[in-house]
Amino acid sequence: MILVVGGASSGKSAFALQLAGEKARRAFIATAQPLDAEMDERIRRHRTLRGPSWETAEVPLKLAKWFRANETAYDSIVVDCVTLWLSNLRERRVPDSRVPGLVAKLIHAMRMTTARVLVVSNELGGGVVPMEPEARRFRDLAGRVNQQFAKEADEVYVVMTGLPIRLKPKERG
Repeated sequence: MILVVGGASSGKSAFALQLAGEKARRAFIATAQPLDAEMDERIRRHRTLRGPSWETAEVPLKLAKWFRANETAYDSIVVDCVTLWLSNLRERRVPDSRVPGLVAKLIHAMRMTTARVLVVSNELGGGVVPMEPEARRFRDLAGRVNQQFAKEADEVYVVMTGLPIRLKPKERG
């Protein structure tokens, strides 16, 4: 599993798609939900950029179930993004205390697939401290979830201004 993190519009999704390569059977797992016109346009634009060679599945909540159902169906799978998945869980009133267990089940399901799995997530901890307590709790939860994925990932990259930096494993030399 490969984790790609970065800020908003940092180039992390494009980098993950590049890492996925030109495999024959590629899936893009979108966790975004088109809740308004702007998000609908963003989803459409991203789908156009991927092109027709990517099969897109919209999976806002049950990611582990999707992976279990598709263990051998793909060569490369990009999940974009964990942060929106967390937002979707919150919207469904899933308690924060349940999230680490859900993440562990998801990581296990990802490990069971034969595909190269790339996970995209937002790095929310690099900005100012949010004013609202709920926003601080979400930022902290997202940070803990990113750490959970990073610990289990074979490779971890951070993308800043379109430039990927490999964090794990460390470059030699």
